[in-house]
Amino acid sequence: MSLVPMRSLLDHAAENDYGIAAFNVNNMEQIQSIMEAAETTNSPVIIQASRGARKYTNDAYLRHLMLAAAELCPHIPVAMHLDHGNSLPTCLSAIEQGFTSVMMDGSLMEDGKSAAAYEYNVEVTKKVAQAAHVQGVSVEGEIGCLGGIEDGHGAGLTGDEAKKHLTDPEQAERFVAATGVDALAVAIGTSHGAYKFTRKPTSEVLAMDIIEEIHKRLPNTHLVMHGSSSVPVELVDIIRMYGGFMKETYGVPVEEIRRGIKHGVRKINVDTDNRLAITGAIRKVFACNPTEFDPRSYLGPAREAMKQVCVARMIAFGQAGMAGKIKQVTCQQMIAFYKRNGQRSRRRRR
Repeated sequence: MSLVPMRSLLDHAAENDYGIAAFNVNNMEQIQSIMEAAETTNSPVIIQASRGARKYTNDAYLRHLMLAAAELCPHIPVAMHLDHGNSLPTCLSAIEQGFTSVMMDGSLMEDGKSAAAYEYNVEVTKKVAQAAHVQGVSVEGEIGCLGGIEDGHGAGLTGDEAKKHLTDPEQAERFVAATGVDALAVAIGTSHGAYKFTRKPTSEVLAMDIIEEIHKRLPNTHLVMHGSSSVPVELVDIIRMYGGFMKETYGVPVEEIRRGIKHGVRKINVDTDNRLAITGAIRKVFACNPTEFDPRSYLGPAREAMKQVCVARMIAFGQAGMAGKIKQVTCQQMIAFYKRNGQRSRRRRR
């Protein structure tokens, strides 16, 4: 089975009230971890690559690794998604390389660091949606600015400054109508990277009520939570135990993500937790066997550690057991879907 458009996975998740973890990748072992977890749990998957990952891996390698994943697991629906595209050309280049879904993060300017005006966000995201939909490719947009920086992307907002850039539900409603995006990433207090919170987040720092209000206004729009790794203390402890150093930090509790899923969150981005699992496993091998130099001896355990994190998230978000229930469609088939929707929108505006 070929790679599938992300919209088809999110539609099924919405119809059946579950969420789908979107895992970031940079290499073969990470893709293998995700696919092994998907096989174990019978889960649909979204595998995503940032601009940094595309540069590190090279699009040709990445494309063929993803095609291999789809070939080896034909019964598992797999979407290949661009994470945090920063411009129309970036998104178009991903589509040319076989990505079945792209994110245009117009909440920031093309530098990926400066907060953008709403008008700019609408303009650039609409252009991406129009260009992608004629090829059957799904589009995720973002409204509001997340805190933190990951992979060189992010405004680095913290504290009160980050609160000023949380998503405005009324603006989110207008944004979806103006751009036609398939999914919408919202800023509710989460942040990129490992150092999200200095204490367990409560309603004071994690504005789940924003998700609830947006879902009331946009019941048919798939919401996305970025920066949603849970930063499990047991993974942090392994890194510390075997020579690493990490400051005290807290992630997004799984129970809060489940709350979001009840209110329209369909895609949950997870990256940091997998990085922690990989790093801890590799550190353990070298600490216990300093003479080891065969990459398979430390990448193998790292792959298994990441797989276990993926399995846990797939079960927690409700996607486990759903792979076989999804009717797999192609981007070619989605072209007709977007054409029909576009015609309906034009008739409503007349």
